[in-house]
Amino acid sequence: MAAILVTWLANSVAIYCVAYLMRGVEVASFRDALIAGAVLSIINAIVKPVLVILTLPLTILTLGIFYFFVTAFCLWLVSQFYSGFMIHGVFTTLVAALLVSIFSSFIHGLLSRATAPTR
Repeated sequence: MAAILVTWLANSVAIYCVAYLMRGVEVASFRDALIAGAVLSIINAIVKPVLVILTLPLTILTLGIFYFFVTAFCLWLVSQFYSGFMIHGVFTTLVAALLVSIFSSFIHGLLSRATAPTR
């Protein structure tokens, strides 16, 4: 349960940070970032594994670069499902997906250490 909350918060804060840094990414409020983070977590848990398996030959052929397009597609899906989070343009979506992945991984690592039981 704690891992799900950490992932959700990491995605939400990452989306909010990327929206602050990039002009083509819009989040109306932090509440909207929390909802977009929840939708992204659900899409990453359900849709992304299916897409990764379906695009595995192309990902291998491009030496893993196509995986960024899968990640960008998942972020684009979030913007289609939730109106409080918008991305404008394909290039913006690719850059935002890369930044959300980096920020989310960093934040997830920090939150995981903070919530880990001490020995």
